[in-house]
Amino acid sequence: MPVSPAYRPDPRFMQLGPEFADPVRPVDFPQAITRFRNQRWAAKIGLDTLTDAEWTSAFARFEPLPHNQPGPLALRYHGHQFQTYNPDIGDGRGFLYAQQRDDAGRLLDLGTKGSGTTPYSRTADGRLTLKGGVREVLATAMLEGLGVPTSKSFALIETGEELVRGDEPSPTRSAVLTRLSHSNIRFGTFQRHAYFGRADLITALVDHVVENYYPELTPTEGPERAAALLQAVLTKTAHLVGRWMAAGFVHGVLNTDNMNINGESFDYGPYRFLPRNDPNFTAAYFDQSGLYAYGRQPQAVFWNLQQLAGCLVLVTDQAPLIEILNGFGAAYRAGLTEAMLNRLGVRSQDRDEDLLLVNAAFAALMEGGEALGWEPFFFDWFGGGASEARALKGPRAGLYRGEAATAFRHRVGGFAPHQPERLNAEYFAKREPQSLLIDEIEAIWAFIASGDDWGPFTAKLAALDEAREAMALPA
Repeated sequence: MPVSPAYRPDPRFMQLGPEFADPVRPVDFPQAITRFRNQRWAAKIGLDTLTDAEWTSAFARFEPLPHNQPGPLALRYHGHQFQTYNPDIGDGRGFLYAQQRDDAGRLLDLGTKGSGTTPYSRTADGRLTLKGGVREVLATAMLEGLGVPTSKSFALIETGEELVRGDEPSPTRSAVLTRLSHSNIRFGTFQRHAYFGRADLITALVDHVVENYYPELTPTEGPERAAALLQAVLTKTAHLVGRWMAAGFVHGVLNTDNMNINGESFDYGPYRFLPRNDPNFTAAYFDQSGLYAYGRQPQAVFWNLQQLAGCLVLVTDQAPLIEILNGFGAAYRAGLTEAMLNRLGVRSQDRDEDLLLVNAAFAALMEGGEALGWEPFFFDWFGGGASEARALKGPRAGLYRGEAATAFRHRVGGFAPHQPERLNAEYFAKREPQSLLIDEIEAIWAFIASGDDWGPFTAKLAALDEAREAMALPA
């Protein structure tokens, strides 16, 4: 297999031993048609040189990559699902396929979704619908462009099976998705070992996470290390939630098995992007109580962090963990403020002025009501006052004359644009921004389902890539 010199295999998870995962075999799919190949990220981990046949061998057959894991591992974990504990879950339709370093030296995982049954599949078939795979590829492209720490859709391969699902027309087409992420270690990984009272395994897991993902914590030892890890995870997770909120993103299923130790978003099922500012907006039709509604996401994530802290009580004192948890509110506010300033493309001033600008932005969005879309607002005002003339000549000019919008205009005008040359991108000369509302996703899928037309899907990814490049800060 002609991997490039950038390929740096480093299979670490299997060093934890048999209490953490089970060897499994991928299903032998009847077909393998590559529908998406992430060449940009493949180059970062040295797999961009694979031929089409080698890509299929790796991401449809899951033959071992050179000097990497000898075989797939279904990871063991438990989790709270809608805040009800479930000890009968784990990797039910996915596995950890390989681990390697990227061009920045970070340890990354290649994990799957839809790769067949495992010991944790229960009564499910271990498969993924092609529509589900398409939705996740689109979600990760949009989120990456908006600056949200997210897993990357790496490969999507149609597999030639007909699947029966109760929540969409059946039979429907099947696929296997490979994700690239910073870690597959979840809050639920700790919960499983706490459930069985295995303080020794929690200690081993803490040491593994520190060594591989938080090496700056290495000088801490014993109980202090577990507390330091909670602080690091809380900070990153608060940053993640702030980015979700600024992106107008509703994950939909914020269970503890869907939260990882790197503050990275992953596993996109019934997600939605806000059409407009609505704290009560939900993504999942089965979230009838609104537990994971847009405006309740910080609260839900804090609850999940409390469950992680409860696991660490087995290996450290409770008092420092409580003190760390009490800092979540401040960490979240800092994360949200930073994220909102990034979305507006302006430089920070000081904490008080930054917070006033964030509040003014939310007030303007609320005042705009149903007429003011979430993405259009940030598109119009990217660069702050430097874009005022553009915003007031655009299709939403009338929405920016109200009291709250006028107050926002006055305040954002006092902030300097961050890297103002970004406004020279052709993207900002367009009348409308890229968005990913549910109707757009359904329309893209309709072309695929009715005529196997992948043109709109490919065009959308190209457009999202253009938006990402326009908004990105220089590395």
